[in-house]
Amino acid sequence: MSSTEFEGLIRQWEAGQMSLSHLETQLRSVLAATAVTADVQIDMDRERRCGFPEVVYGPGKTPAAIRDVFLKQQTAGQNSFATRVTVEQAEFVLRDLPTAVHNPVARTLTQRNRDPEIQGRVIVVSAGTSDRPIAEEALETCRWMGCETDLVLDIGVAGPQRLLAQRHRLAHGDAIVVVAGMEGALPSVVAGWVSVPVIAVPTSVGYGAHLGGIAPLLGMLNSCAANVAVVNIDAGFKGGYLASLIARKPGDATRTAG
Repeated sequence: MSSTEFEGLIRQWEAGQMSLSHLETQLRSVLAATAVTADVQIDMDRERRCGFPEVVYGPGKTPAAIRDVFLKQQTAGQNSFATRVTVEQAEFVLRDLPTAVHNPVARTLTQRNRDPEIQGRVIVVSAGTSDRPIAEEALETCRWMGCETDLVLDIGVAGPQRLLAQRHRLAHGDAIVVVAGMEGALPSVVAGWVSVPVIAVPTSVGYGAHLGGIAPLLGMLNSCAANVAVVNIDAGFKGGYLASLIARKPGDATRTAG
């Protein structure tokens, strides 16, 4: 339920056009709003409670299940977003929703019912080209949530001059997502140059002792930089989501990249 619809109900009650019991019934139905498809129970009230609609996690779902969720959300006036979708899943949904946007690198699918209010700016940084799919997942998440974005690619610590050349771009973010595999050192280095939160995303990119992302995860958790927070391995969506929540909250901190 939008704020306009909620206000309409209250005005009807105040004008005596709706009984208190009927108002209570209407409000309770919204609080428990669930849309049911053949495969999924969709939390239709999540946008009111949490600011954004429920997001679809693609693995294990049939293409029809993802399409049905999108159609229910579109009918309710919500923006839809799915992560980790295959090309097959995306192509199936696009038959019924041809205006949906599929990013095959990020493995995301986005369908807008309305343009979000643009608020905040998130910079997404990747250490290497191999980290790009996770970085793009974070990027698409931020865009879906209505943040301005910038994508800075391939500035890992093995070539420190590359990061120094991009410092001016880091200065214009309200939050920064840093995606890195191997030893996972980049978030700490970036965090030492900026005055905003850095969300570190370890990836499963690396050789044997990298342990599928465990090594960078532990390195990031042990970061000496105080403004680094860490999400799960390959969790580009989670990193982008948290960064967007931070960026969309107005603050008076001065953004700097020294």
